[in-house]
Amino acid sequence: MTMTLAERPQAPAALQPAPGGSLAIHPEQTAWTADQVAVLRQAGIKQQVTSAELSGFLHLCQRTGLDPFSRQIYLIGRYSKKDGRDVYTPQTGIDGYRVIAQRVTAQTGGTYGYEDIVWCDPSGRWRDVWLAEVPPAAAKVTVIRNGQRFSAVATFREYVQTFPDGNAKGLWAKMPAGQIAKCAEALALRKAFPHDLAGVYTAEEMGQADNATDAAPAPQMQRAQQAEPDEWATAAPRRDYLAEARAAETAEDVRTIYRAAAAEFGPGTATAQEIAAIGATKPGAKTHEQAASNPVGPSPYSMSDAMAEEGAYDDGYRPADETRAAPLDAAEQDPADKAAEAENALRLAASRANLPTLDRDFERVFGLPIAQAAAAQLDLFRERIEAAAGGAQ
Repeated sequence: MTMTLAERPQAPAALQPAPGGSLAIHPEQTAWTADQVAVLRQAGIKQQVTSAELSGFLHLCQRTGLDPFSRQIYLIGRYSKKDGRDVYTPQTGIDGYRVIAQRVTAQTGGTYGYEDIVWCDPSGRWRDVWLAEVPPAAAKVTVIRNGQRFSAVATFREYVQTFPDGNAKGLWAKMPAGQIAKCAEALALRKAFPHDLAGVYTAEEMGQADNATDAAPAPQMQRAQQAEPDEWATAAPRRDYLAEARAAETAEDVRTIYRAAAAEFGPGTATAQEIAAIGATKPGAKTHEQAASNPVGPSPYSMSDAMAEEGAYDDGYRPADETRAAPLDAAEQDPADKAAEAENALRLAASRANLPTLDRDFERVFGLPIAQAAAAQLDLFRERIEAAAGGAQ
């Protein structure tokens, strides 16, 4: 049986506007922003990462349209004995491959589909369903694109992820037929969409890379030397807005700095919010009582309140009857999207609080890793970090 999907051509992704937000990756972007760097570092990317690996990852995210901050694609480090460090490679799941294949088909037209998956037993016989308790010897997947067949076979022994004793681990022990089928599907999709999937591999394919017998040395805290270039430095902004805000004499001066920072990074970014907080402490900021008679004006009682009332500073004036689009109701958001947003906010808070043990601390408190946590748990832990950081100041 053959399944075929036909899609109507749409505008190329490069011509479609990127979604807003401080973590959004834009087509014209050439380096990671400060907020993006903070989240990537909290997600586990170490200082050892090279500028070439970071630049290549950014280019791949732009080319594939996959979002690293929505858990669609990752930059995974694995220790290399040859290089003496963790070497970082892009990695996604089979769902990411399917998203790319469907998106490309929608943009270019044509058809894309699959034939039935088949599994092979140790004797060489192919079956269209796997019921045995032992793992299959191999799986075969055929992708059909514009009438042309692209078949791929993945053998279990080449891709299975194992413990040091050789026994299968994780999903490879629980669902071996499904795991090896995903590997075969990834191979077939890469044949059918070579220009779109080149350079990125799935988690199922790369699981076997952790079977290496040469263990990596124990991780050690490293302090960057002044003579050594920081590979992340390329993502830092040229202008230090926070330093300018702290040195400013009046709230109006901070307000000017805020506008410039918001134009570069976005009004909802951590940098803009910190500048807003600094502005509330400067001479010239109104009190709540003063704001009661003129809540919307050129001199708001605080930067934070002004952001809440006006959404963000623009030219300093906003007509009272101006119509603004209502924000998306949080209840209407997908739970996975809310969890991804909450994780990004948590990692930003941990980065500002200089908390390198975030993942370990979170799992110790809640008994599960950050990637499996709900938005409410992530928000609760972020609030604790922010409260602790504020009390320490």
